[in-house]
Amino acid sequence: MRISFEELKAQFKRVLLKLEFTEEKASLCARIFAENSRDGVYSHGLNRFPVFVQMVKDGLVNANAEPERVAQHGVTEQWDGHLAPGMYTATKAMQRAIELAKENGMGCVAVRNTNHWMRAGTYGWQAADAGCIGICTTNTIANMPPWGGTEARLGNNPMVIAVPREKGHIVLDMAMSQYSYGKLQEYELKGKQLPMDGGYDVKGELTKDPAQIRETERPLPIGFWKGSGLALVIDVLVASLSNGRSTSEITAEENESGVSQLFLCINASHLDQSISERIIEYTKTSALMHEGDEIRYPGESSLATRRQNEQEGIPVNEQIWQQVQAL
Repeated sequence: MRISFEELKAQFKRVLLKLEFTEEKASLCARIFAENSRDGVYSHGLNRFPVFVQMVKDGLVNANAEPERVAQHGVTEQWDGHLAPGMYTATKAMQRAIELAKENGMGCVAVRNTNHWMRAGTYGWQAADAGCIGICTTNTIANMPPWGGTEARLGNNPMVIAVPREKGHIVLDMAMSQYSYGKLQEYELKGKQLPMDGGYDVKGELTKDPAQIRETERPLPIGFWKGSGLALVIDVLVASLSNGRSTSEITAEENESGVSQLFLCINASHLDQSISERIIEYTKTSALMHEGDEIRYPGESSLATRRQNEQEGIPVNEQIWQQVQAL
């Protein structure tokens, strides 16, 4: 089943207006949810929307709140999100980082007390569209064990690095686990196994079963101890710069709300794009592991999916689509 982008966005906006979102917030959040599904990140588009609605109803997301700048140190600003919708605050924060970068060459906004921003890559694309290199990251509730441990003590803290490019931006959007929880949900909804081991089952053995990994909360960190270390450092970075809550403090509340985030921009107006082209061209000259495979740069698959879904409509999970229509 496929739905047009406009219809998807209209349904999201309708529900958000019923939740007393302002026209601006409803339009922005609806657009981002629809764009996430359009670009193939279904786990943070339609599939996540009912969860977001419930968080609003539970008071974890304050539809009426506005993010506020509380401190400034040179080209770095510190904001309090006041639990406003995470996508709204993240868009505002990245826009401010872009403005600072255009004025000073670099700009940074660290936000505390904010909420889930859905697809992390959204704000990388935003920066690249504005002609900036964008780097952003967030902490989360504890949902990944440190390397050598069996209990969740780290957030699966995503990181984005985006570089503007005329032929299609380079946008690296990665979780700290081999498969993000959103990707695990996608495979589980489709009744499919993962292509490779993604975490541990209840017996402590590596498995390709996404449902068991979600149950144990033991996803496999990228690069094993390296991903574990990177997740910890990101938590330190975002909580320290924003003077916000760490993963342990978020987890103590038992809800993923009031997280800390970072948005860093570098003005790329003088970037020599021929360097990126040479790097991509050279990378694609590698012999293929399997016949029919294709080597793609970060962001290339998202752009291809976007174009396909714009032409053919966005594939949706029928059960979740009906759930949204009933809201």
